[in-house]
Amino acid sequence: MAIVLVTGANRGIGLELCRALDARGDSVVAVCRTPSPSLVRLGVRVESGVDVSDAAKVDALGRALEGTTLDVIINNAGMLGYDALGSIDYDSIRSQFEANAIGPLRVTERLLPLVPAGGKIVLITSRMGSIADNTSGSMYGYRMSKAALNMAGSSLARDLKPRGIAVAVLHPGYVRTAMTGNQGSIDAHVAASSLLERIDELRLETTGHFLHANGETLPW
Repeated sequence: MAIVLVTGANRGIGLELCRALDARGDSVVAVCRTPSPSLVRLGVRVESGVDVSDAAKVDALGRALEGTTLDVIINNAGMLGYDALGSIDYDSIRSQFEANAIGPLRVTERLLPLVPAGGKIVLITSRMGSIADNTSGSMYGYRMSKAALNMAGSSLARDLKPRGIAVAVLHPGYVRTAMTGNQGSIDAHVAASSLLERIDELRLETTGHFLHANGETLPW
């Protein structure tokens, strides 16, 4: 049984990850700003009031978890903003960087003392952060923040490998969630199942790869 922390656990992919982890017998630490009724009903440990964009809240999370061993940290929390050239909201871009790139790095660094050798750090990203795969433009805040997250994952993989901690940078697919306006090609529980397959097979030998949840290697 592993102890797995999931951020953004109140809905969507995060909620389904918590549900699947709990169902298979893992111990879940569900981190969110406000717990949803669905999350509460799971009966897992919930650490609420945590905004990954807020350094003080992340530090408080670290204090609340002192003495806990975390085998896996899944950085899932994030936000999606829509913008196009000529109508860019720069405050929204800053918020997306805080939530999508800086927040996961902040959570990882603060909780790293709780992760033993053999542990895993997971960044839920998007192929929209791939420079090579950008064929449609726009979505500046989301694309830029996810590209920054991908870079953080690449650096973390190198920095943590000597400590025996593996890092995965995972794209869940185009998932139907509230964040996407329920548009997408797969449901959240399907994405969660595929993500867990990739996390389970993660080893130091494969650390730092940018993968689709289906196992496809994606271009940076």
